[in-house]
Amino acid sequence: MAATQSTRQSSGGSDFEYLTPIGFSYYASASSLSAAFYQTLLNRCWRRSGTLLYRPNQRESCCPHYTIRLDSNEFKPSRTQRQTANRFNKFVLGDNYIKESARLHPRSKAEAKKRDNEYVLADRIHEAEYERLATPPEPAHKLVVTLEEDNFTEEKFAVYSNYQQVVHKDPPEDRTRRGFKRFLCSSPLRREKYVDPDGRVRQLGSYHQCYRLDGKLVAIGVLDLLPDCVSSVYFLYDESIHMHYPGKLGALHEISLAHEKGYRWWYAGFYIHSCPKMRYKIDYAPQNILDPVSLKWSPLDEEMLALLDQKPFVSLFLEQQQKSKAGEPVSEGLDSVSKRPVTLKRGSKDEEGEDDSDTSLFLSRMPGIAPLAEMKWLNLDNIAIKVSVAGPLYTTSALVAWERTRVDQWPGIKAAVAELVAALGIDCVDVLCVDLTRAS
Repeated sequence: MAATQSTRQSSGGSDFEYLTPIGFSYYASASSLSAAFYQTLLNRCWRRSGTLLYRPNQRESCCPHYTIRLDSNEFKPSRTQRQTANRFNKFVLGDNYIKESARLHPRSKAEAKKRDNEYVLADRIHEAEYERLATPPEPAHKLVVTLEEDNFTEEKFAVYSNYQQVVHKDPPEDRTRRGFKRFLCSSPLRREKYVDPDGRVRQLGSYHQCYRLDGKLVAIGVLDLLPDCVSSVYFLYDESIHMHYPGKLGALHEISLAHEKGYRWWYAGFYIHSCPKMRYKIDYAPQNILDPVSLKWSPLDEEMLALLDQKPFVSLFLEQQQKSKAGEPVSEGLDSVSKRPVTLKRGSKDEEGEDDSDTSLFLSRMPGIAPLAEMKWLNLDNIAIKVSVAGPLYTTSALVAWERTRVDQWPGIKAAVAELVAALGIDCVDVLCVDLTRAS
């Protein structure tokens, strides 16, 4: 492999180890990501599981995955959500503490009036946390909520194992320490600090929000803290607190975190409308849904829900385009932005219905990605590549086969890089580093 050394530094970009279109999703393994870059990927229909990033093909899937988000500044807890938080607080504090605290530490008339007439989530969700309490007296239980680095501990693994066993019925062989580390303790996000214009500092990276009751770890919220959102990766809890609706409590804590610390948006993960177990996500409102074609946000309102009831794949961009053409059918062979025609050949399955990972992404009809016609004109020659673990970085143009291949010659290195750039977004070429040391 002939090569010329590149002076680009991988620490400032995003490193991807391999890339593969499989079935109805496109996968890329990331070794290092900035929080800002991952925020951009979330807004382009991507999610992560450990170090594996994936972007589903909503158009071809029987159960399309839609990205949704909630504005924590506009969120108003429902009656059921308020009751859940209030009952848990009462359980933690106990009747004796509530009675004696009111006598020893009475609220002012203004404070009491405000509390009776206004439900402030940031106040109520923390009301029973030990560090917020006036003592004496002592509460019935000691609740401590902390934000910790996403490191592995036996304490965390015990909660994970119990949750997977009780809730998901996983057998012992599927509840391994290695699996837990890979799934929930191996984030590619780099930890950073983000300073707002007003001087407020926010943590960025992957964290575990840990809930301890009387010294025992009873729940963990796995979170990605990004410049403009709190992204919920996973929530798990011990069976001992099942009766307190820990999933609801965790969601309220995460929404409050987004509001209090200035992240604003709460991403609850993919929403699958046809999956009943996913419907709880829209109980937290107001939600927005990402259009898989235009990559623009729209309200997840009754109109949108009605469309999702009628058909699995919905794009308001295409719906509006169809209306503007006065009933003329919208061509699905047009790319979402450039409107250039693309090939419509189905590429996610072979003739016998098996997954075919050797088929080009450009034949998959995945919405919202740059079309092949655009990739032919994009300069891909200066993307950083890593060809050895300890060696320097090079550029794609240094590869021997680079000049002899085209982006439409699949399989091939230039076609594979073109797919990755199309899936991530063409603006990534200056920050991307492709790691070839694990490609095989």
